[in-house]
Amino acid sequence: MPRLNLQGSSAVVTGGASGIGEASARQLGALGARVVIADLNEDRGQAVASEIGGLYVKCDVSSEGDGITAVDAASEMGPLRALVNSAGLGRAGRTVDRNNDPMPQADFDFVIRINLLGSFNMLRLSAAAMAKTEPIDSDGSRGAIVNMASVAAFDGQIGQAAYSASKGGIVGMTLPIARDLAAVGVRVNTIAPGLIDTPIYGEGEDSEKFKAHLGQSVLFPKRLGTAEELAFMVVDLITNPYMNGETVRVDGGIRMPPK
Repeated sequence: MPRLNLQGSSAVVTGGASGIGEASARQLGALGARVVIADLNEDRGQAVASEIGGLYVKCDVSSEGDGITAVDAASEMGPLRALVNSAGLGRAGRTVDRNNDPMPQADFDFVIRINLLGSFNMLRLSAAAMAKTEPIDSDGSRGAIVNMASVAAFDGQIGQAAYSASKGGIVGMTLPIARDLAAVGVRVNTIAPGLIDTPIYGEGEDSEKFKAHLGQSVLFPKRLGTAEELAFMVVDLITNPYMNGETVRVDGGIRMPPK
């Protein structure tokens, strides 16, 4: 069975204006997909979309209306075959801080809303659109979805309760959703990245020193991963027709310490 052919199809990449999402969008575009960059960063999103022959849609992933707009825009460019759920954020905070005050519930809720509920929102809308397309092979395949979790789902550090819970939820829903969507020929997999060199670390000499220090904790190679390396796995999970229901750590073998 050949790899999933994305030529003439469309894809949605959330968080596609930067980092892992941008790298994934570029690689999917290179394979012939028309990519919708679904992101809140309008300037950067439009620039990336223009460079890869795609389309930018301003999108809060937790909004049903925004999600529908992004999926509809993709479907107008070609049958929707791929979703990359790359949008996400963190908000560090201990459950009880040094003053013995509890974490604000709103902080926890915010991270869950964007990372977990937002991922499911985009997934359900994209899967419904994929289900309406014609199968593309003898297996009845209609498309593939890749979610972005984190090694924090397994090795959450101090202050990562909300983030780890959101990413653990993504890992936990991967198999049951893959089972749900088997009936319509849509595969679902999740990536759990380790320490990846994205704009979150900032720029400049101090930033580079900090990243080099972090890289020493990676088993091998002793550096941060690149967005391009993560995108290699995204593309593999989308195009390999036998990958389904799996969570794959892409982390250089790191196991995160408590702090």
